[in-house]
Amino acid sequence: GMLDCPFCRTPTLSNDSQILAMLQKRVNAGDPVSIWHLGGKYQLGQYGLGKDVMRAVELYEHAAELGVKEAHFCLGCIFDKGVDVEKDTSKAIRHWEVAA
Repeated sequence: GMLDCPFCRTPTLSNDSQILAMLQKRVNAGDPVSIWHLGGKYQLGQYGLGKDVMRAVELYEHAAELGVKEAHFCLGCIFDKGVDVEKDTSKAIRHWEVAA
């Protein structure tokens, strides 16, 4: 239908466990955007995942290494705020410069 995945035509999933399973499948396949997306879910504690900013940073760093500029932006925000990680303004600025 209209809301199916535009890439694989999989029907839209309706519950968190289905969404998380599909996201994890894409992460396991090495999809950089999915790695970034999963990082966001850990940062916010969504889809039944416990909030884990350190895991989010790991995933964001991996996605950033694979070229996802949004991951650099997220890392910049995390290091700028210093919530659950050590505040590091110079690291934040470096990530934001790459994201720009």
